This record gives sequence, structure tokens and C-alpha cells, in this order.
Amino acid sequence: MRLHHVQVSCPRGGEDAARRFWAEGLGLVEVEKPVALRARGGAWFRAYDDAGAVGAEVHVGVEDAFAPARKAHPALLLDSVAALEAATTRLEALGFEVDLTERHTFDGHERVHARDGHGNRVELLAVEEHPR
Repeated sequence: MRLHHVQVSCPRGGEDAARRFWAEGLGLVEVEKPVALRARGGAWFRAYDDAGAVGAEVHVGVEDAFAPARKAHPALLLDSVAALEAATTRLEALGFEVDLTERHTFDGHERVHARDGHGNRVELLAVEEHPR
């Protein structure tokens, strides 16, 4: 078994904020939703590895009674600490909240938590290059 995708929610009309966070901020590629699902709104994003295989997939779905996920969250493993730093810098430059307080609280990894444009928590982590 392996994970196919994770879904986070957004309010109706929240797709542009999702694109800023997932595509512009984190570098995922927006992909077309299946025709049968397009009328629901939302947007889908993928990250590809160097060989072109899907490494992560995030679906942002419209939820009419939207409330942000403040604790539950997807966690994305980035390729390196440098990639984590670059993502953190991009997200902050775009005005997204990035929390560095738990940077060294998960053995063997460096991590940060960010809030997407709707307040959903997202964890970004990378394997430590020089474990303490």
C-alpha cells in the first residue's frame, strides 16, 4: 500500500489562494481534474521527481462549511535542507505564515510548519544533512 494523495479544503472561490501556496510557493504543478469532478471546484497539484514520477499529490477541495485544519496536516518531504530553506523563503516572501519553532524537534529531520492561504497547516521537512 502507498499513499495516492492528500486532500485539504478551501472555501468556495479559494482556488487562486491555493495556487499561490501550492504552485507558486511550493513549486507543485497544477494538473487538470477529471471532467466529472471539475464542476465541484478546487484544484489538484503534483510534485514530480527527476525521473518524472509523481512524488506527491495534493487535492484542494471546496468545502461549503469550511474550517481550516489547524492541527491535522499533510507532511511533505523535500529533497534537501537547501530545498526546505528555499521553500520557506518563497512562502514567506509571498506572505504565508511559516513557523520555525519546531525546526529541530523531529529526530533526523529539519522541519517547518506553514499555513496555506486558508489557514490549513502544512508540514515541510527534510532529512538532516548532519544529524546532531
